[in-house]
Amino acid sequence: MASHNNSSDCTIARESSPTPQPDIKDPPIDDPHLVKFDDADPLNPKNWSNLRRWYLTMAGGILVLNATFASSAPAGGLQPLIEDLRMSHIAGVLTISLFVAGYCVGPLLWGPLSENVGRRPVFIYTFMIYIAFQIAAAVARNTASLLVFRFIGGVFAAAPLAVVADIWDARTRGKAMAIFTLAPFAGPALGPIAAGFLGEHTTWRWTFWLLAIFAGVCWIMIVFTMPETYAPVLLVRKAKQKRFETGDDRYYAPLEKDVVTPLQRAEQVIARPFVIFFQEPMLIALTVYISFAYGCVYLLFQAYPAVFTQGHHFTAGISGLMYLPIMIGGTAAVMVYVFVFNPKYEREVERFAPYPVPPESRLVTAIIASPIFAASFFWFAWTSFPSISYWAPMAAGLPLGFSICWIFLGLLNYIVDAYNSVAASALASNIVIRSLCGAAFPLFTTKMYASLGARWASSLVGFVAIAMIPIPLVLQRYGPALRRKSKYAPKLDPLSAPEKQMTRV
Repeated sequence: MASHNNSSDCTIARESSPTPQPDIKDPPIDDPHLVKFDDADPLNPKNWSNLRRWYLTMAGGILVLNATFASSAPAGGLQPLIEDLRMSHIAGVLTISLFVAGYCVGPLLWGPLSENVGRRPVFIYTFMIYIAFQIAAAVARNTASLLVFRFIGGVFAAAPLAVVADIWDARTRGKAMAIFTLAPFAGPALGPIAAGFLGEHTTWRWTFWLLAIFAGVCWIMIVFTMPETYAPVLLVRKAKQKRFETGDDRYYAPLEKDVVTPLQRAEQVIARPFVIFFQEPMLIALTVYISFAYGCVYLLFQAYPAVFTQGHHFTAGISGLMYLPIMIGGTAAVMVYVFVFNPKYEREVERFAPYPVPPESRLVTAIIASPIFAASFFWFAWTSFPSISYWAPMAAGLPLGFSICWIFLGLLNYIVDAYNSVAASALASNIVIRSLCGAAFPLFTTKMYASLGARWASSLVGFVAIAMIPIPLVLQRYGPALRRKSKYAPKLDPLSAPEKQMTRV
């Protein structure tokens, strides 16, 4: 997780490796035996060709798509699954919730592991185990075994969430990572579509066979096309080669001097993120909003069947198609961000150089998206009558997907910029809490929609979304003062252009 002063967007770069970086003591800069990358070193991933780096970015996005696709897939054929295994409805919903709950555990394991042994081995072995548990779920004979397999599958599917695109420099990383964010929105939308149509022609077990096949294709892609990209591990390899070629054992890489005890590692990975979280009101507010928006994505997997399957009497496959506008809206959000907002931010980087751009510049997308997010739920709520064309509630997914994506981009970028040196820890607590919300929201949604009805249940979500609107506005107004009082947020140099002169990007 590189810090970025003059960087563009590295939201998901930070988010993808949520565990704190190991504390490696800086070796003497003039140490002749310290192995580092040369300016044009072909071993440095940032010097690889643009074609290769874009391929690896897309491949990483597919791995995340695989995980998020698997999280929601059972929603498309939940009723046959419930009837076949004679489970309660809440147990059926747990097949979604427990998989998402695995995201709470996985990144805390795979992040630090990948920082010690490299990204590639973690990818290869976690995906092997992930495939095995998809197969196990496909042949599960009872509720307990299926739920256990789903949770463990979620833990191992989270490996792509625990690594970073190590291949982009600060200026270009924004475009790559903004595109990379689309996978967490596209996957949950596509899962119910595939499972819904599949369930109409075969048993629910083929949903998990499909997930196993998809994961298997991804594993082949990893083995044959994805090299190691983590620079500290690549420097270790370079140091070993240098020692072999010269016979001089004094050559070393920085990672080889890193000695961390198990207790220190546990403190870095588990305790430190939450110590920071509970001491930072700013971070608490941001996490609450992000977690609510993330939970709403999974809330829809129970809300949509209530409106489209029960209200409009659609089949599971056709009901799954109702999720497509969410993905389309998210795609549009990423495209606008990449081609409109990111170039403006790059100009701000140049204007503020050599100082960092104030983090509050990141909040513009969230400020714009917040009222759209709330309005989308009211739109969905009051067009969900069976007597109204299904196109009306279906179309609400367009602004919903757009707004959720922009809320994520704005608020997560703000966390990265505001907390800079401890951003990995700040995002670690954020990922765990929002994953818990993603797991919890589907559990109460069915009862909420049954008790309140589709109109008032969706409206209730809209009212909560309205209550969240002031969060980015308050941070834009009072963020500089709050950061000056923070123990962890770096203080901007007073000579950097003040906020009042800042161009809103």
